[in-house]
Amino acid sequence: MRSLRVLAAVTALFGYVLVALSPIVRITGSGMGCGDDWPLCNGRLIPPLDRLDVMIEWGHRMAVVGLTVLVVALLAVAWGQRRQPGVSGRGGVLRPAVWAAVLLVLQSLLGAITVWLELPPAVVVIHLGNAMALLAVLCVAAWRAHGAVAGPAAANRPSSRAWRSALVAAGLGGVALLLGGLTANLHAGMACTGFPLCSGQWWPAAGAGGLAHIHWTHRLVAYALALHLIGMVVSLRRRGEPRAVQVATWLAVGVLAAHVGVAVWMIGQALPLSLRASHAALGALVWVCLVYVGWHARPAAVPTA
Repeated sequence: MRSLRVLAAVTALFGYVLVALSPIVRITGSGMGCGDDWPLCNGRLIPPLDRLDVMIEWGHRMAVVGLTVLVVALLAVAWGQRRQPGVSGRGGVLRPAVWAAVLLVLQSLLGAITVWLELPPAVVVIHLGNAMALLAVLCVAAWRAHGAVAGPAAANRPSSRAWRSALVAAGLGGVALLLGGLTANLHAGMACTGFPLCSGQWWPAAGAGGLAHIHWTHRLVAYALALHLIGMVVSLRRRGEPRAVQVATWLAVGVLAAHVGVAVWMIGQALPLSLRASHAALGALVWVCLVYVGWHARPAAVPTA
């Protein structure tokens, strides 16, 4: 079981790093560094690494290969240990390992389509959404494997209200991240300047192809998420919900605050590459935190090991 725990943790960590760093491909304009070839890169398995965009795009693809190896290994080990407690069945590691393999295949196909169609924003956002789902499944697999957060005692389980609040938070977070990806891919990052309003307006004026409205909608959903999480913190404490749920929610609030802070700084500095990369990495971490809140808030939590 120890090998499964270590492998699940490494796979989830690698998955986070890949999701967090993948926007660097977009930020540096390297998405077509390998041309419209896939799975080859400019017609070669190992292309000449004499251009930065080629290095970044090919490196990203190699990282996906590394994650594929880890996910296949996780599935193989989970299947080999399926008769051990906490591996198969409800609450076990095997199911999320299977889902991770399915989502990874889909992610590769979406990546190929993205390149073949030369980076259409809609497909890029779908690709991002699938990556978020894959990261969530990998995190669940790691948490199930370790069993350290398997769930509270029956007398102190989270209420159904806490679970519904966690689902709303995850929904808002997912929509905010997808809209953020759309904002970035449409180059609408500076369509709204200033903070917290959009260029000093409660609602941006029409024009510029609606880019300001897309950016502003992204911000509004992020604001709604922040208010919802703050409300959760208050209500969870008032109702005496399990401490683990409260701590996880506070963690999400803290990471979201850092994420918003970097966003404000980034816009004030006219979108420097380093802050855009930091913003993307923190966005992925916000998503992990929201999944973590949901993991602790699930009402049917029972020990898995």
